[in-house]
Amino acid sequence: MKTELSNGEWALMKVLWESAPMTITQLVSAMKDITGWNKHTVIPMLSRLEAKGVVRHESNGRAKLFFPVLRREDAVEQETGHFLEKVFDGHIGGMFTAMVDRHALTREDLDELTAILEKAKGGKKRD
Repeated sequence: MKTELSNGEWALMKVLWESAPMTITQLVSAMKDITGWNKHTVIPMLSRLEAKGVVRHESNGRAKLFFPVLRREDAVEQETGHFLEKVFDGHIGGMFTAMVDRHALTREDLDELTAILEKAKGGKKRD
């Protein structure tokens, strides 16, 4: 399932990924704390997310319980791909160059990147 999420949809999905299932009342309460949104914002957003197929609900008496259908890992992978295409024309090297030019990388950052690159090459992590 390939779906782009708006910033607001990401915020709502983060709450669902952390605490699903949730009722509308619970979601409104959580989103109010995070974004200040009320039910008039949360309910239409849930409808859009259901229409996209990334959220589903089950009836539980009078309340609806909402569940994420899209896994967080899949959403992160998709969003990363969209970002690389949009900003760097799909070239990951440009992203690393921008990171190095803009931010001082810590030893931990470099170790993590080295481990990722070693894994991508099919090699073993160096000690």
